[in-house]
Parts: sequence; structure tokens; C-alpha cells
Amino acid sequence: MLNTLSYGLLGLLTSESLSGYDLMLRIQPFWQAKHSQIYPLLAKLEKSGYVQYERIEQRDKPDKKVYTITEKGQTAVMQWLGEPPAEATTRDELSLKAQCIWLADKELVIPLFLTRRKQLDTKIAYYEKLLSRITEEQQTIHSPKFGDYILLNRAITLAEAHMNWCNWVVSMLEQAKEKDVNE
Repeated sequence: MLNTLSYGLLGLLTSESLSGYDLMLRIQPFWQAKHSQIYPLLAKLEKSGYVQYERIEQRDKPDKKVYTITEKGQTAVMQWLGEPPAEATTRDELSLKAQCIWLADKELVIPLFLTRRKQLDTKIAYYEKLLSRITEEQQTIHSPKFGDYILLNRAITLAEAHMNWCNWVVSMLEQAKEKDVNE
């Protein structure tokens, strides 16, 4: 039995061959994974016959491995697609801090939300850049890029909703700050 990240990597490889670095970039909008997780998983997937790789020589850099899904890997993805997904989990430090925000001075906490807005701006710009590379023909359900298309739209929508929430919280904090000054 493979873990969810393994299935996600295999799923990405169903549409094109990718290096470990490219897989990490492609999965980021949907699943937080670091090099330290991806490369060992790719080695295990290769050893178990789910993927194979071609070594590509590069100038002034170490050779890179470009992974391709095998028939065994495609079969595993097809079986996984039929299974119900686990409930989505959220791990967000800002949300934890928001729970006890009432304890802190408004000047201390407003920058937390402003920083998150800046992070979200960067994410949205990145997702929009990726989305702009998907042609109109690739936005159809039979295209290997269709999954990227719908998931990038989802990522943008969620990031925009998070941005709206941050803006709302900042406006509430600023109003409270003004009220405190006037009292």
C-alpha cells in the first residue's frame, strides 16, 4: 500500500515525465511536500517498479533523473482513483494564533495578517503563471492537463478566499485600534 504522496506523484507522472524537482514544483499547489520527502519516495517507487527513470546529463550541474510512470504505476493510480478520499486536513499556524488574538496588542498581530497577504499574493501570481501556460485546448476533460487546469483554479480560489479573510481581520483590528485610541 502506497501513501497519499506516492499516489500524488504517480498521478502527476500520468500526464508527463518529470524530474524530482519538477514533481515538487507541480505538487506544491495541492500538497505540501519537500525534497526530503519526494526523493526517497521516488527511489522506493522506482525500486518497487511503479516508475522508471532516464538519467539526463547536464552541464555544470549533476545529472538529473526524469521519471516516467510504468504500467504497474498506472494500475495503482487507477485503483487509487476509485477509493474515497480522506477528509482534507488543515495545518495553519496563523489560524492557531487567531484563536488567542484577543490577548495581544493590535500592533503586534496586524503584521501577521499583512505577511500572510503578501504570501498569498505571491502564491496567486505563481498559480496564475502556471495557469496561463495551459492552452484552451488543454482545458478540456480529455486533456492530460485538465487536472492541472481545475486544480490551479481551485488553488487560486482558495488563496483569494484566504486573502479576503485576512483583509477582513485586518480591517476589524484596525477599527478596534482606532476605537481604543479614541477612548
